[in-house]
Amino acid sequence: MRWLLALTGLALLGYGAVLAWDFASSRTVNAVQGAAWFVGGPIVHDGLVAPVVGLVGLGLTKFLPRPWHAPVTVGAVLTGVLTLLSVPLLWRPYGGATNPGLHDRDYGTGLAVALGIVWVAVVIVGLAQQHRSRLALGRDQSSS
Repeated sequence: MRWLLALTGLALLGYGAVLAWDFASSRTVNAVQGAAWFVGGPIVHDGLVAPVVGLVGLGLTKFLPRPWHAPVTVGAVLTGVLTLLSVPLLWRPYGGATNPGLHDRDYGTGLAVALGIVWVAVVIVGLAQQHRSRLALGRDQSSS
């Protein structure tokens, strides 16, 4: 089974390389832009994003009660993903592919609403986890 997954991954990696080569050779980007994209992305991620996320995660686990760890972690990950996905359209509203009806939106408000929903869900799940934790603690103390 692992061999099948490895072969599938290698095939998709090859397909991605072909697409990147075609894109680079179409003269839409120059070599410097291509190198900045393929080299700069991992450097920025490994040198800046990953350490910041790790430190924030470590700080959250130090200050938050245990029932809140998972909900806040999921909320933070979703916040990062939603923000990352929205950056191109917030930065340059017509930077994506043309799609009727897609560009006539307020992306800042959309991101704020989505993040608001995520964090309301985090609070609801965190409170439920905390309540469950207190019930379990009360049962343990009454049985001893």
